[in-house]
Amino acid sequence: MNNSLSFDVVIIGAGPGGYVAAIRAAQLGMNTAVVERSSSLGGTCLNVGCIPSKALLESSEHYARTLHHLGTHGITVKETFLDLSTTMSRKDAIVKDLTDGIAVLMKKNKITVFHGEGTLLGSGRVSVQITDEGEKVLAAKHVVLAMGSIPVELPFLPFDGNRIVNSTDALSFSSIPRHLVVIGAGAVGLELGSVWKRLGADVTVLELLPVITPFADRLASKTLEKALRGQGLDIRLNTKVTSAEIKKRSVTLVYETSDGKAETISADKVLVSVGRKAAIEGTGLAGAGVAMEDGKIKIDENFQTSVEGVYAIGDIVRGPMLAHKASDEGIALMDRLAGKPGHIQYDLIPNVVYTNPELAQVGKTEEELKEQKIPYNSGRFFFAGNGRAKCLGEEEGMIKLLAHKETDRLLGAHIVGPRASELIHELAMVMAFEGSAEDIALTVHAHPTLSEALREAALAVSGRAIHR
Repeated sequence: MNNSLSFDVVIIGAGPGGYVAAIRAAQLGMNTAVVERSSSLGGTCLNVGCIPSKALLESSEHYARTLHHLGTHGITVKETFLDLSTTMSRKDAIVKDLTDGIAVLMKKNKITVFHGEGTLLGSGRVSVQITDEGEKVLAAKHVVLAMGSIPVELPFLPFDGNRIVNSTDALSFSSIPRHLVVIGAGAVGLELGSVWKRLGADVTVLELLPVITPFADRLASKTLEKALRGQGLDIRLNTKVTSAEIKKRSVTLVYETSDGKAETISADKVLVSVGRKAAIEGTGLAGAGVAMEDGKIKIDENFQTSVEGVYAIGDIVRGPMLAHKASDEGIALMDRLAGKPGHIQYDLIPNVVYTNPELAQVGKTEEELKEQKIPYNSGRFFFAGNGRAKCLGEEEGMIKLLAHKETDRLLGAHIVGPRASELIHELAMVMAFEGSAEDIALTVHAHPTLSEALREAALAVSGRAIHR
């Protein structure tokens, strides 16, 4: 075999798991190759997920503020127009800048990139089918599977890219829907529903469960639900969509309510956002003997699959489907392959919903503590009592901290409010060092800041909050 096609590490997939793993491998002196089916690097997150959705969330928030909130600041805007094509162009430019940046990082770290369909042939061998070039077979000491995930499709609602859409489609509508129905009240559904609501669509959210964001602490979930309803999202819980009639200009859904009653709703677009599944089809796993477990690749504590020398990380293995989880797994795996310690605290991976207000959490929910019979104290503080939040005009939401009743060790942190996605990491750091609510309470926080609310919540754990 040609030596140019032999590597220390070959990674299939260049999303947040794959490309980060590749960079870390190169830093550790490994000759590394990446196989990516798309023409651009970055995977779902950078191309059609985390990044473009946040760009649209930011643009739509500016639009909503201009329409509804600038007057309270004494700013009058006589006419406001939305140029959706410019909004989309900005989003696309951000995506291109970041994906181009990853390509630069690949060159900087001397990582070989193959754009084509990657297939695992077995231990130490990967086939790449490259358009116009045919097949190349890569040999490697270690093969890493990092193919990411794709949206789940409902059997009776196949995606058509027009009326029945997935999250990728909903990032690129050419016009604002009159009525958008979102099936699923998880992070993706609520974020994209918020985007199009702000831009002028009527948005209805249908959720099978009795709560939105079912992974979240119940108080946080209810707090966010109240805020989103206040913004005009029509959220219908305990609803099960059972069938659909797709017409030329509309879709009519039939759904059952909690009492078994059948109801209908019509829309011009339906976003199906009921979860994601591992993107493993066509990658040769079965033929190579890779064992599966609950629809994902089975791995041991060192990320190794059932095939010697083949590893897997990210959305295709157990754990939450989060970009930052995949990246940390990639780094930890490469460190271990190089003989270094590689550690991830899975119970301290933050989870964020980028609505307005944002929801962010890390650690245990109150429901989990009760179920596990762990004694705890709870401290809450509402942003309405925070000076910085008032100045921002973003007073909705609260912070809830959960600490062990006997040791005061921080066990869980839940935020619904402004900049929750940024505030959560102070709490994650305290938990990583097994710190206590008292540690936060004794730390001086600058005034006026949103982070003062963290300290107030920590003080509230022992009944000492000052501003409530």
